[in-house]
This record gives sequence, C-alpha cells and structure tokens, in this order.
Amino acid sequence: MDMDRRLFVSDLARYAALCAVVPNVWRVTSRPRFADNPFTLGVASGDPTPTGGVLWTRLAPRPFEPDGGMDGLRTTIDWELADDEGFAKIVKTGRATAAPELSFSVHIEVDGLQPDRWYFYRFMAGGVTSPIGRFRTTPAEGRVSPLAFAFMSCQHWEQGYFTALDHVAREEIDVAVHLGDYFYEYAGNSKAVRMHHGLEIRTLDDYRRRYAQYKSDPALQAAHVRCPWLVTWDDHEVDNNYAGLMGENGMESTEQMRARRAAAYQAWWEHQPVRVPRVSSWSDLTITRTITWGALARFWMLDTRQYRDDQACGDGTQAPCAEWRDPQRGMLGTTQERWLVDGLGASRARWQVLANQVMMAPYDAAPGDEVRTSMDQWSGYPVARDRLLGQIATRAPNRTVVLTGDIHTNWVNELRSDFSRPDRPVIGAEFVSTSLSSGGDGAEVSPQRLATMQGDNPHLRWFQNRRGYVRCRVDEQAWTAEYRSVPYVTRPGAPVSTVSAWRVEHGRAGIARTD
Repeated sequence: MDMDRRLFVSDLARYAALCAVVPNVWRVTSRPRFADNPFTLGVASGDPTPTGGVLWTRLAPRPFEPDGGMDGLRTTIDWELADDEGFAKIVKTGRATAAPELSFSVHIEVDGLQPDRWYFYRFMAGGVTSPIGRFRTTPAEGRVSPLAFAFMSCQHWEQGYFTALDHVAREEIDVAVHLGDYFYEYAGNSKAVRMHHGLEIRTLDDYRRRYAQYKSDPALQAAHVRCPWLVTWDDHEVDNNYAGLMGENGMESTEQMRARRAAAYQAWWEHQPVRVPRVSSWSDLTITRTITWGALARFWMLDTRQYRDDQACGDGTQAPCAEWRDPQRGMLGTTQERWLVDGLGASRARWQVLANQVMMAPYDAAPGDEVRTSMDQWSGYPVARDRLLGQIATRAPNRTVVLTGDIHTNWVNELRSDFSRPDRPVIGAEFVSTSLSSGGDGAEVSPQRLATMQGDNPHLRWFQNRRGYVRCRVDEQAWTAEYRSVPYVTRPGAPVSTVSAWRVEHGRAGIARTD
C-alpha cells in the first residue's frame, strides 16, 4: 500500500513504524457506550524486558462478525497498570485507539517499570472494564535470577478442549512460550469434537474470524492472563507445511501465496502480544527476536517457515532422495542463520534457549537398514541441521537447550554435534512438547515400541503420545523439564500429572531422568 498515505491510528510517531499497513482514512475517534462486552477475546501480555513489555487486547463485542461487531467505529481505549490486583497503586496509565484497519487491536508498549517484578493491567472502553492480567518484567541485565516457565504448541479446536491450558493458568510460572500452530486453518468438520466456523481460511477476514474463535476459549484466555507469553508461529497460522512462498499442495502461485501470507501474518500480529513490526510489507513480517532473562537465559525466537527451502523428496515421511543432501537447502535462511550463530557466540547468558518449531534431532521411522524420515522437520535439511549443531558445539556446548513443538507427541532428545557421524559428542538437549489438543486423546506407548524406536535412534531418551505441556525450572547449575500430561481432551475436565522429568546440568553432556 502507498507508504505516503499511512493512517493516523492513535499516535502518529508510534504507528509510523508500521511501514506497510493501511490507507489514509482520517476519521474522528469515538468513545461509544457498549451494550455488549467488547473484551470477549480477553487480554494478554508478552515480550517482557527489564523495564516493560507489551500489553494487548482487541475490541470485539460480536467476535464472529466481519469486524467483531464494531461497525467500523474507531474507538478510544484507556489502560492502567498497577502494583496490586486491586489497583490501589496505579503506576502507569495511557490511552490508545482501536482502529478497524488493525481489527480494533491495541499493542501498548510499556516502559519505565522496575525489573524482575509483577504488575497487573486492565483496559477500559465504552464503560466496560476488561479482565485483569498479570504481567512481569525480566531481571535486570547481568542479574542471575531463577526462571520458571511452561512451553506448548498445537491447539486444534476441532480435536479437543484446551484443558491443558486450564492447568497452565494455575502454574507458578514467570512466562509461557508458545511455539506455533496457535490455530488451524482447516474447514469445519461437523463430526469434530467442536467445529470450526467456515471453510479453509485464506483472506484477512477469514484469519481474523478464526483467531476470534480460538481467542474466545476460556482456558486460552486464562493462560494468557496468568503471565506474559513469548510467541512464534509454525505452519498452520498460514497453510499446513508451507515453505517460504510454496503452499502445501503447490496449487497456489507465488503471488497468491504472498497475498495469503500477508493476510495471515497481519492477523497473527493483530492477535498476539508482540511489538510493532518494522517491515516493508505484511508478507515479510520478521518475528525473529531475543528475550533475555537477566544473565541466566536468552531465548532465541526462531522462524523455520518463512525462509526455508521447499521440502525435499515429496514432503511427509520419505526415503531420502538426491535433493535431500543438497548443501544449498536451508531451514532458517542465510540471514537468520547468521544472526543466530553470531548471537550464540556473543551471548554471555548462562543458558541459550532456541524456541524452535520442528524437531531438530533426526528420527528414522523405518526399522533396520532402511531410512525413512520427516522431510518437514530438520531431518529434511540434514546439512543445514548439522552445520548449526556444529556451531553450537563450538560456541555454546552443553548450555544450549532446544524447545520444540509441532509433532503432537512428547520427546526427549540428546543433540550431537554432527548426526552424520554417530560417534560425535552430545552438545545440547532438545525437549519436544506434545500438542495441547491436536491429535485427540492420544494412546499409550508400549515399552516394546519405545525400545524399537530407540534401536535406530539412540539419541532418543523418551517418547509419549498424550496431550499437555512442559514445565521448566532453570537456575545457574541445572535445567529441569517436567512433562505435564492430561489423559484426554475429547471431553472437558481432565486432570494433569507429571509423567516424566529430566535434568540437564550446565556444562555437562547428556540428559538424566529424575522421576
């Protein structure tokens, strides 16, 4: 869109950073009275720093209408941030504009707060007050402070209830990390546990309505209220297994995929607590960034979808073909890979944490000498994977932990410096969280099956096929990962339990089971 005709949204200087958004529609901002609750999609916070972070909400009194029932009305929102839940001591206030061009979402970038402490926030619009959210800042630079967090991925509305998120909302954690597949783009299935609205989504309005459906879930809202989130995306936020500008089935042109990606990326930003982007177009939205927890940990939020080469050998789980080992094929793209490698070498944080979408450790799904592996995971890009692992071995060995989602099952993997040579040393750990609901209830895994899997994959320490999330506790000496599992999601009310626990010691190779 014409960059000389940017919309004045609420603060011209702030929204000038949105380099590619909306046409010039100058209208008076209103302060209506709402007959219906405009905060049906809840509130959220994210991307914390030692002095601030992002507060989010979106006005949608009738969330499944094209513009959320706002009737195109540019609306003023007030916000408050306090030391206490009763708001007796308010420390920050402000005002923002919810505009139709950005789906009536607001992203408040708060600054000037004290490091390493909790705050409470809320929004007010049209005589209605939002739910109260909890937000915290990170420790000051150079300070070592323990960290507790949960990570998760893959919440498919149609395949189960988000019961695990009810339990996340009760955990004593500092942050939550969501690794993508926040929603699924598929058409509604009348035989599902609960049904998507509409057909497979492709347009900006489609993506907005799908986010609204997911954001209406009480468990998801409660988990967002609990603490700030660090979010990235995977494939279903756009199109299953897409790679760069190549769609799942290869039926869409580059121009069509760019338009679809622009719609999907804009809707993702509108509905997540992330900072104002600086991009030339929505289709090129850059989400790679770091979040630092004092001197203890640095999170590297990665994007393994937008910059990757197309999957080799026909996608899916396949036998390797000649293209599979092409050294020119990559997962991160040249710029992102160099940013990560250089950053790992320069970072003085005690732990390096790669928030990554797809499994990094290889997995051979065929018994014996035959090899069959997923071409959508890092296994489909073996040269790029081993190149990155070699850099980790040089720059941050045995202080790097990879967090992974996508695969709808739990895995614990030891990472080697080069998987093409099985004698190479262990240099990191990978914890793979199962889905929150995708795949339904799951099933028990027999000891015999696990033994068979480990026979061809000796780096695999544990595997499970249930739903849930992973709770981590990190200090200077050690990292503990507890796999929290629910027995079913196809009906509500499942309990949660810790089914497996693992420990990584800083500077020491290997992962030890502790339960």
